[in-house]
Amino acid sequence: MHYAVGAPLPPHGQASGPGAAMHWTPHPGQPTPPPSSPAPVAPPPPVQQPAPQQQGWHPPVPPAPRQPAPGNDATGQIRLPAGAPVPLPSPPADTAAPDAAHTAVAVLLIGPAGAGKTSVARHWADTRRVPTAHISLDDVREWVRSGFADPQAGWNDHSEAQYRLARRTCGFAARNFLANGISCILDDAVFPDRPVVGLGGWKRHVGPGLLPVVLLPGLEIVLERNARRSGNRRLSDEEVARIHGRMAGWYGSGLPIIDNSQHDVATTVRVLDDVVARSIASPPTW
Repeated sequence: MHYAVGAPLPPHGQASGPGAAMHWTPHPGQPTPPPSSPAPVAPPPPVQQPAPQQQGWHPPVPPAPRQPAPGNDATGQIRLPAGAPVPLPSPPADTAAPDAAHTAVAVLLIGPAGAGKTSVARHWADTRRVPTAHISLDDVREWVRSGFADPQAGWNDHSEAQYRLARRTCGFAARNFLANGISCILDDAVFPDRPVVGLGGWKRHVGPGLLPVVLLPGLEIVLERNARRSGNRRLSDEEVARIHGRMAGWYGSGLPIIDNSQHDVATTVRVLDDVVARSIASPPTW
């Protein structure tokens, strides 16, 4: 087929001939637009094949978290028995004297300021063959820093409330120590003329198995030891004499009394062991 000179050519790919001319109308003097090509189609994403598992191998399963048993106190992963009132010690089956050095007990060491309660209690706890804790009421009272009710400033409702709180805290600690197999010795200046506040309160907070022992040296010894004290632990001579006089009311109470006027700390501890052994064999009534 022949085209006139200057006429545009049919688009590329069109067949020439009469049929082709019917579907193509040339536009004289205008450029022919290029044919539009189809938009490229994105290839499908590759299918990820599962990794072949080795024979006999399975992915590890993380362990389930350990849950504490209901009703048990737990510290981390260590479950502790709950504290309960200390029962009366069971007398030994044989007639021989019980070995106080191996028996789990709770001892309350009573005495005036300067009697040597803290030194004797600490040495007794240090030298026993079973785990033993020393719980000092004065130390617990002094946990209160700001607002501490110093008894030297006068005994009032504020100082008595802090005393009761400290005694209850000591009793809670003693019960928990005994529940976990640890003996304890507590010390306090308990007055015989105030049983509800003093000895009765200790029995209520610790339990009927508490073994009270009175440490009562002579007045001269107490005054001499008090003079070696410092800070708020040192009392006036008049106050020491007044407290010592009130402690004399323990005579005739049925509680064991140790006069350590001529004993050093080590000797007093040996005497205390004998007293505790007798109290285990025949608990005092108080």
